[in-house]
Amino acid sequence: MKQQRHLGIVTAMREVTQAKALIADLYRLVAVLNVDIDFREQEAGVTDLARPEYPALARTLRARRDNLLETISALRQRAGGSDAAI
Repeated sequence: MKQQRHLGIVTAMREVTQAKALIADLYRLVAVLNVDIDFREQEAGVTDLARPEYPALARTLRARRDNLLETISALRQRAGGSDAAI
């Protein structure tokens, strides 16, 4: 019984550690997307999403970035709500 409890705690700790590592990786991807979005906007000379000239690729990258941020939020909740150590 004691061993099962210990195994459960170790498994939970491993899952939290893996989630935190994944969160860190996703934050790096968000940073890369931000740079690419900025580049595309500067290249086109348009930063206003409402303008028809706004680059389609930048719009797509923004959607991807926003989805990653939602995923990060869900993982943070699952990992205990805090990734301050990342």
